[in-house]
Amino acid sequence: MPNRPVEIGPAGLHAARAIEHLRLVRGLTQHQLAASCTSLGRPMSNTALSRTERARRRCDVDDLVTIAIALAAPPAALLLPWPTRAPAPHATSHSLTSTQEALLG
Repeated sequence: MPNRPVEIGPAGLHAARAIEHLRLVRGLTQHQLAASCTSLGRPMSNTALSRTERARRRCDVDDLVTIAIALAAPPAALLLPWPTRAPAPHATSHSLTSTQEALLG
């Protein structure tokens, strides 16, 4: 019987959204973030990063830690749920919750 790929669960979906969200907040392209990860010793293509952000590729713990370092954020910040609804009228499109802001410093 062939192996079936393991589906990405809720934590993986949250991480995928958080990576993309924080990358955009930091003003980075996928190419730039992938290059930063590669320079940190974890080779990553922009295609791999794109697939991770779209939850088409699993993000292992080594990738998660490297991406967090490249984004200047603690790895735990990538594991928290990020906003998925439209922000309040007074908020920017990249608003953070107080918990997320505390983790990001």
